[in-house]
Amino acid sequence: MKTRLTRWWDALRSSLWFVPMLMTLAAVALAFATVQADERIGYEWIRTVGWLWTGGPEGAREVLSTIAGSMITVAGVTFSITVVTLTLASNQFGPRLLRNFMRDTGNQIVLGTFIATFIYCLLVLRTVRAVEATQFVPYLSVTAGVLLATISLGVLIYFIHHVSESIQAENLIAVVAAELQAGIDRLFPDELGQAPQTPAAPAPASADSTMDDADRCMIRSRHSGYVQAVESETLLAIASNRDLILHLLCRPGDFVTRDDPLAAAWPAGRCDARLARRICGAFLIGRHRTPTQDVEYAVHQLVEIAVRALSPGINDPFTAMNCLDWLGAALAQLAQRDMPGRQRHDARGQLRIIAENGTFAAVANAAFNQIRQYGRGSASVVLHMLDVIAAVAPRLCREEDRKALLRHAAQVEGDARASLPNEMDRQVVAARYQRTVAALNGRQANTAKVCGSSAE
Repeated sequence: MKTRLTRWWDALRSSLWFVPMLMTLAAVALAFATVQADERIGYEWIRTVGWLWTGGPEGAREVLSTIAGSMITVAGVTFSITVVTLTLASNQFGPRLLRNFMRDTGNQIVLGTFIATFIYCLLVLRTVRAVEATQFVPYLSVTAGVLLATISLGVLIYFIHHVSESIQAENLIAVVAAELQAGIDRLFPDELGQAPQTPAAPAPASADSTMDDADRCMIRSRHSGYVQAVESETLLAIASNRDLILHLLCRPGDFVTRDDPLAAAWPAGRCDARLARRICGAFLIGRHRTPTQDVEYAVHQLVEIAVRALSPGINDPFTAMNCLDWLGAALAQLAQRDMPGRQRHDARGQLRIIAENGTFAAVANAAFNQIRQYGRGSASVVLHMLDVIAAVAPRLCREEDRKALLRHAAQVEGDARASLPNEMDRQVVAARYQRTVAALNGRQANTAKVCGSSAE
């Protein structure tokens, strides 16, 4: 349930209507509260306060009408600027980055401020009465409307500055990189828990050795789309209650079609149709990928920015190198995190879930492969990629991670040797490659020591 709520919350944050709706509801409540205060306080007390608005009914109507009209006009202009910004971001950086602009809290608050001020003035305007017998002028409410209009003016100035900042490539890349680093902190914590204190009861150690195909119950998808998240707690509870072992055949970020296998349950005799539907419901499938449990999603966003920058139509290697810097920082962070094991046990130590987890090598592949393929003809990008790999080397703690970066360094040097036309550039790349290999091999002697101390 927590995973599902996180997914819904992420969808709400990525919408342009949620925060403005909340602010509009707050404006409705404020309008009723200030009008009630005006009715209870009365004009005699308000007249003693010098800074409150004290005009007549016609003046109140004119002030509120002016504020309301100007606010809806500014809101329309703000929406137009937002749409233009989204179009520019889509063309320049890729359509997948539209989500980052839409979930920008600053833009949502700006739109909400203008709409909330408009609604507030309309609601207060309907309470102004000019008939002599029942004349009512909400002086405190009109004053609050003027104050909201002043605040809206400051918000408009902030919006212009914020939009100018948000469409700059460096700032956009930093925002995506921050989301990537937050995802690593969330999905790869420093400590993943302790081993079971009680001996585990006999259970199959792996799916390949003991889970016979004939005794498996295949759980198949009822929809097509991307696996956005997997409710591991729900699956663990189901497997424990029914004494099952579940082998998860896909992970967040994978695309599945209808009737594709999501998981295999062992033994098949304990899995009925109703239970299969419950297990299938623990796989949250949608139309697009999300960063909830998919750390490679943010990596692909940075890679998309870099690849577009390297296209002949843009030809901006500096943006690509900026993306490489942040990807290197994420890999250095990930290299020092414990990778979760494939097996999940319940409270009694029984094996319940076998899952295919992400690895450092998979994230490195997502970070470097496409940039290497599209940037092989740029000596500056090739050299910077080797420098990033060398910068990650001192943070490596696992031998398999070192081998993965050695492989990428060799691929970068090989592609550059075949693509760079200038012999001097090729020599510089070869020398930088040797320095990168030395940095990676120099860590090999300390790998066991670092990981051993971390394990202790």
